[in-house]
Amino acid sequence: MNPFKLVEDDLNSLWTDIRKELWTQRPELEAISSYYFDGQGKAFRPMIVVLIGRALNHHMGQKADLLKSQKVVAMAAEMIHTASLVHDDVIDTADTRRGKASVNHLWGQKKAILAGDYILSRASQMLAKLRNDEVIYVLSQVLLDLVQGEFMQMGSKESENERFSHYIHKSFKKTASLIAHTSKAVASLSGAGAKYQEAAYQYGRNLGIAFQLVDDLLDFVSSQAELGKPAAADLRLGLATAPVLFASEKFPELNELILRRFSQEGDVERAYEAVMKVNSVYFCL
Repeated sequence: MNPFKLVEDDLNSLWTDIRKELWTQRPELEAISSYYFDGQGKAFRPMIVVLIGRALNHHMGQKADLLKSQKVVAMAAEMIHTASLVHDDVIDTADTRRGKASVNHLWGQKKAILAGDYILSRASQMLAKLRNDEVIYVLSQVLLDLVQGEFMQMGSKESENERFSHYIHKSFKKTASLIAHTSKAVASLSGAGAKYQEAAYQYGRNLGIAFQLVDDLLDFVSSQAELGKPAAADLRLGLATAPVLFASEKFPELNELILRRFSQEGDVERAYEAVMKVNSVYFCL
């Protein structure tokens, strides 16, 4: 069963509703902040929020229909995620996103940063209007985690034994925290108790980390057309993701490249080749 089909009715106006929330009397700011909300995103995070919300609504003896407050959380999840992409593109000086020119490439770094801030501000206002202190507190943690995760990504661990743990922790902060905390928020809005809120949180956490692991693998094995960004983009940014860390167990010479963040000529190509050799073994199995 296609999970997106299960939530189709709940999310068919997602992009339109978000663009309405981003309306402003400054046309350029509205154009920049709405640029990625064109219906081309996967809407993976809102889908998870809606599925958990409807499941727990049913479990708590209510109708399985999505509550208006839960839809606001679904919208906020996509807005926070997209704002983080805008800021990521600025940090990475990326030229493309989702198969088209990035916001910063079209409008410049300064306006892109402000647009990302504006999206976050509007999402925060939407959540504040729910007048639910618990939901506001839970989702404020996502913003803290995003910033901390970005700082973690800028650093690296010299100890080989600590690198994978660092990677998983960073992946939680940058990716899984949003899914985990929005899942917990809609569980709370359904009236579910602490036990079910924790279950929703852990489900979102584990799903988010798994999502990041798969996404990092796709960075090596998918084409630019499929990803909407150049292949091996993470290596070019100096990032040692899970495929590289696993490959370093078979090719210890990668550890030197990881420490210098693939900064010397030929490092990216050598690391890519090593990862693909390891992957070819698994694919044959």
